Amino acid sequence: QGKNMIVYSTEGGMDIEHVAEVTPHLIHNETVDPSVGLQGFQARKIAFNLGLTGAAHKDFVKFIASLYNAYVGIDASLFEINPVLKTSDNKIIAVDAKVSLDDNALFRHKDLAELRDTREEDATDVEAGEAGLNFVKLDGDVACMVNGAGLAMATMDIIKLSGGNPANFLDVGGTADAERVQKAFGIILKDENVKAILINIFGGIVRCDRVAQGIVDAYKAMGSLPVPLIVRLQGTNAVEAKQLIDDSGLPVHSVITLEEAANKVKEVLGH
Repeated sequence: QGKNMIVYSTEGGMDIEHVAEVTPHLIHNETVDPSVGLQGFQARKIAFNLGLTGAAHKDFVKFIASLYNAYVGIDASLFEINPVLKTSDNKIIAVDAKVSLDDNALFRHKDLAELRDTREEDATDVEAGEAGLNFVKLDGDVACMVNGAGLAMATMDIIKLSGGNPANFLDVGGTADAERVQKAFGIILKDENVKAILINIFGGIVRCDRVAQGIVDAYKAMGSLPVPLIVRLQGTNAVEAKQLIDDSGLPVHSVITLEEAANKVKEVLGH
């Protein structure tokens, strides 16, 4: 079961990362079991570690309890209160707050979902979300298209180890048909820094030959790709998938192992 964590320090501000590196003992954390919630002794411990006494201590205990209840109540993934202020008359005030919501829980909070303003978001991220793609743009030069978040993270590591830098995180999910692959290509290629695309699919429930057909169909529908495409398919019907891509006549580098994929990335980047 997951835990919630409250991280707090008297040394807040913009340079909290510097504080964590130079004086880590000034940053405290409290782990909260969500099945029992924030306990009174934990709230008092936090107030004590912040050096609060008297009326300020009591007010902060109420403050942190309310904060935790709000965090849980709206299914948030993060509450960042920076700074928290103690007034001259010992009142505790949240001067600023940033809240990140868990998108997977928004169906329970339609009132919050209605507040969304996509004009304030990255247009590419919005487009990817509407297409059912889990996409995060990064600053690198090798784009990746993967099924599964864990494999996507590992693929980003492979790109890094190959001398490149990942241009994105992209989990296409359980389905990678021609329409979805083509949409993913379009989103990826909006980034002018992309020098190559690595597709890494592990076919468990998904059949690799169907993914391969989706790649071939998407490639033909687009006419061409301006960057090299490396495809690694492993799992169910992987052999048939590689044969399908190889027989397509398309300029696609089809590989089987992760080592081959890494070496091909190095090659197309000129390393």
